Amino acid sequence: MFGNFFYNESLRKMTIAFGQIFNNIQIKRKDSNNTLVQSIRVPLAYGPKEKFLVRLDQQPSLENREFAITLPRLGFEISGISYDGTRKLTRVQKFKRVKTGAEGKIMDYNYMPVPYNISFNLYSFTATAEGGLQIIEQILPFFQPDYTITINAIPELNIKRDVPVILNRVEYEDSYTSDFTKRRAVIYTLSFTAKTYLFGPATTQKVIKEVQSDLYTDLPESTREERIIVVPDPTSADADDDFGFTTTITTFNDAKNYNPTTDQDE
Repeated sequence: MFGNFFYNESLRKMTIAFGQIFNNIQIKRKDSNNTLVQSIRVPLAYGPKEKFLVRLDQQPSLENREFAITLPRLGFEISGISYDGTRKLTRVQKFKRVKTGAEGKIMDYNYMPVPYNISFNLYSFTATAEGGLQIIEQILPFFQPDYTITINAIPELNIKRDVPVILNRVEYEDSYTSDFTKRRAVIYTLSFTAKTYLFGPATTQKVIKEVQSDLYTDLPESTREERIIVVPDPTSADADDDFGFTTTITTFNDAKNYNPTTDQDE
């Protein structure tokens, strides 16, 4: 079962969608006369919190071309993935779509997805307490406690899912506890849970145009008593057409049975 490659980019799409929520946050700075002096769009990047903290204290040198990052800045990362059994769906239901292939009409289908909770951490780094409050106040009112986004999960099957992103908690940290040579960073950590779904591999099959069922009075010693055959009406109909069915019921007493290998009554 494992080893057959498939990649629906479910986690990648969820990560991009989460980042897009916070991609247009701004900070505005005013002077003592309440005149707007500067408007900054806060940069957003994916990465662990420790990476940003190291860059805050980075000093340029001839051997090291990296410079300390400027503030304000936003960063986020995936902090965990867990199965959510409370949202489990029936396994037998399918998503289907009929398309034209080399051998005529074929059907692509995918079984119901598996529910998973994706944990995200969003980090806000600012040099002042006022800047941190501006960022937080542009986020918190939209989460009550969730904010729903729509993800195009499987474009080939036209499957779109609404994913609620839940705000779990907000933590505050002020790194200004050392001497005056250290840079100050006001850090807010916001923890989220995205209730998304992961899809398995898609499967392609030909369109079924005839169903045959043989009925027996007892098994396995008895022989067939009745056969029911169901075909579309008209027989030239495709899977995505609006059609009915023709049902044929035949009674037997010839003591024969159908052989699925030879497709004959023996």
